[in-house]
Amino acid sequence: MKNSKMENEPEENARLKIAIIGATRGIGLALVKAALADGHEVTALVRTPADMSVSHSRLHIIEGDARDPDAIEQVVAGQDVVCDCLGTKNVIQKITLFSESAKNLSKALEREQLLIAVTGIGTGDSRGHGSFLYDHLFIPIVLRRIYADKNRQERIIKSEMDRWIIVRPGFLTNGPCTGEYRALTDLEGINGGRISRADVADFMLSQAKSPEFTGQTPLLIY
Repeated sequence: MKNSKMENEPEENARLKIAIIGATRGIGLALVKAALADGHEVTALVRTPADMSVSHSRLHIIEGDARDPDAIEQVVAGQDVVCDCLGTKNVIQKITLFSESAKNLSKALEREQLLIAVTGIGTGDSRGHGSFLYDHLFIPIVLRRIYADKNRQERIIKSEMDRWIIVRPGFLTNGPCTGEYRALTDLEGINGGRISRADVADFMLSQAKSPEFTGQTPLLIY
């Protein structure tokens, strides 16, 4: 007799509860789709629920802002894994979104909960491992406010949280999920590289299911 369970429905004890912050676009949206397709329960914190393009019986929407401690506390409650996929298009005004979210998460997360946070190539000790133009033009001039706050975010995560993985993608593309990429912790000889948002989501989901990089900052590139 064939198993009546749908192919994308894992056994009950394998189904994770995954919270996603920054879920309406980019890596966050790709992760929502991947986690649902893999049979997990997803809770998404979004500022404008109408912006969420996915609807599913296992997708739960919480309206709120990552800078609001109450919203963060609500979205992480009862979750196995929390994924911070926040992004911003603001490159002009002062940015505190990433560090404020991290501070709120540091207060809301239980010790056993795993945080997987996306920052980017150029943060922390990955600075200087992008392309020449990226390292000498885009980060110090165009993206300096974003990266200043992402560095604050990383420091908070490392110093104030128990279980974490910081994911540093290379230059992001809208390409497909290939499942073929490198997760590097030794950056010697690395100078840039690309990765699709879908493959970043694939890596994050793999780490949610079976964490191999806890307490590390893997750089993702092809």
